[in-house]
Amino acid sequence: MKSFEYEPQRVCSKQLFFDLDDENRLHNVKFVGGCPGNLPAIAKLVEGKDAKEIADILRGNPCGGRGTSCADQLAIAIDAALNKAG
Repeated sequence: MKSFEYEPQRVCSKQLFFDLDDENRLHNVKFVGGCPGNLPAIAKLVEGKDAKEIADILRGNPCGGRGTSCADQLAIAIDAALNKAG
């Protein structure tokens, strides 16, 4: 299992952590900061799911006129991790 850390941009959460297993499934998603109800719920919903599928679902989701959201930032982080994992 590989661990990844990402610093979200233009959102309330300040850090994002997650693991990818050998089949590129998400595990242990954790947001630091941000909405204390929604972000843990997102983490539970994506646990064990295919990372690319989750990124495709969450990509482009806006929040409060910021042009991004914590969910969108998770998609960006997943894309970066999958590119790095090769």
